[in-house]
Amino acid sequence: MIAALDHVQLAAPPASEDLLRSFYIGALGLREIPKPPVLAARGGCWFGTADGGVQLHLGIEDPFRPAAKAHPGLRVRDIDALAERLAAHGAPVVWDDNLPGHRRFYSTDPVGNRLEFLEPLV
Repeated sequence: MIAALDHVQLAAPPASEDLLRSFYIGALGLREIPKPPVLAARGGCWFGTADGGVQLHLGIEDPFRPAAKAHPGLRVRDIDALAERLAAHGAPVVWDDNLPGHRRFYSTDPVGNRLEFLEPLV
């Protein structure tokens, strides 16, 4: 039986690791998770929260096409501060009020993958 979601993998173009690190570490505040050596040889980066509860893996895909519709939905705290932080890093912030009981916005990473950020209204 399914017990939890371990990670979400997104695609990235070859040689984009430094760009990805700048965004996922610098803008989102995640930490890089070391990849096992056999997987590290393939390129890409893994990122996660400090407690390990959320992981995003970015794997190299050639030819690359960003996920424009498919996306991870990331539950956050203090969504306004995160929106300001992403905007300060040059990432788009597109608010969407179509999900009852939540505040949410969409953005994209530097290679064009769609990301959803949402915070439940309590």
